[in-house]
Amino acid sequence: MLKRLLITGANGGLGSVCRERLGHLAETVRLSARKGLGEAGPGEEIVYCDLGDKAAVETMVEGCDGIVHLGGQATEAPWEVIRNANLDGMFHLYEAARKSSVKPRIVFASSNHAIGFHRQTERLDANSLTRPDGLYGVSKVFGEALASMYHDKFGIETACVRIGSCFPEPKTHRMLATWMSYDDFVRLIERIFMVPKLGCPIVYGASANDGSWWDNREVAYLGWAPKDNAEVFRAKIDAEMDPPPGDDPNAVYQGGGFAGDGIHEA
Repeated sequence: MLKRLLITGANGGLGSVCRERLGHLAETVRLSARKGLGEAGPGEEIVYCDLGDKAAVETMVEGCDGIVHLGGQATEAPWEVIRNANLDGMFHLYEAARKSSVKPRIVFASSNHAIGFHRQTERLDANSLTRPDGLYGVSKVFGEALASMYHDKFGIETACVRIGSCFPEPKTHRMLATWMSYDDFVRLIERIFMVPKLGCPIVYGASANDGSWWDNREVAYLGWAPKDNAEVFRAKIDAEMDPPPGDDPNAVYQGGGFAGDGIHEA
C-alpha cells in the first residue's frame, strides 16, 4: 500500500473515477485541481494548485509516493493554455518529484493524440514513432520525453499511458478501436503500482477491443489483462449513426477529428 497517492485533475471525468475507486491503494489520497473538489472524505486531503505555479506544485507533490497525473489541458487549445498546463506544469511536477523527500512512482495520462496522425490501417506498438495530431498531442509527446529523461537521469519511474477514449461506453465508430472501460483503466493503475519494477513504459490505454490498432506486448510484464470489448456496443452505434465517410479524418487517422483541426489561436 502507498503512503500517500496524489491524483491531479481530480475534478475531471477520469479524476472523479480515480477518486471514487483508488482509495484502497493508499493510506491517504491527496486530491488536486484548480477548483471544485468539494469536501474531503475519509482518508482524503485536498490541495488546490495551478500546475503553472512551481512552488505550489512542489508543495502538492511533497510526501507523495504515488502520483496519478491527470491534470492539465485535456483538449486542443491555444498554445499559451497548453504550454502553461502541459509543458510548464509537467516540468514543475517532475522537478517536484526529483526534490521530494520520497521518490514517487507516476502514472502520466498521455494520449492517443501523441500518435494521432498514424493511419487507422497501421498497427502500433511502444516502438512506433510519435506523430502528434495537434498542439495537445505535441504536449503529450513532450511529457513522454520528459518522463523518459527523469527516469534515465534520476530513476523516477513513470507509466506513460496513451489513453484512447475512456468513457462508460464508446460514442462513435472510431471509439470501437480506442475505447477503454473504467474497469480496465482502474485495473491498469492497480498493476502499475503493484509491479516491483516499472521503468518508463509506453502503455496503450484501450480495452480488449476487436478493432484495436495498438499492441501492448512490450508491457506484458505489468500483468494487465483488459477484460472489456467495445464490440458489444457496435450494434448500438450502428443504429445511432452512420460511419464517417472514407475521407473523413475520423475514418482515416487514429487521432480522428484532431488531425483535421487547425491551430487554435488565443
